[in-house]
Amino acid sequence: MSNAKDVQVQLVTEIRDGDRRETMEVNGPGRFFTRDETQVLTFTEHPEEGEPINTMITVKPGHVSIKRSGGVDMRQVFQHEVETENLYHHAYGDFHMKTYTEKLEFRSLEEASVGQLSIKYKMTLNHEVTQAHRLTLTFEEESES
Repeated sequence: MSNAKDVQVQLVTEIRDGDRRETMEVNGPGRFFTRDETQVLTFTEHPEEGEPINTMITVKPGHVSIKRSGGVDMRQVFQHEVETENLYHHAYGDFHMKTYTEKLEFRSLEEASVGQLSIKYKMTLNHEVTQAHRLTLTFEEESES
C-alpha cells in the first residue's frame, strides 16, 4: 500500500460484569492505510504466554471487522444495533460469540492527528454469560524525529 503509515496503537478493552470490571491494554507499533472508503489498521500483540496475535481492523462506513490470527483465531463484526455471531478459536477450545453493537464511532487519521475507534457492545459467550464491553482503539502517526 503506497499510503500506509507507521502508527503507534493503543487498544483498551473494558469488560463489565455486574460490579466486576476488567481492563486489558495493548500498546505497540502498527500500520494504517486507506483504500477508497475502507480503512485498515494492523498490529501484532505479544502476550506474555502463547504465540503472537496478528490483528487486522477493517473500518467501512457503518461496519467494523476485527480479525485476529496466530495465538487465537477469530473474526468479529460490529454493525450499529445489529447482532452478529462468530467462533473464537484458541488453545483452550472454541467459543461461540454473539456480539450486539450499541455504539460505534470512528475518527480517521485523515480527520484528526489521533485516530480513534470506539465500540460499545454486549457479548454473549457460549449462549450463557453476557457482558458489557467497551473497546477503545487510538492510533497516531509515528513522528519523524
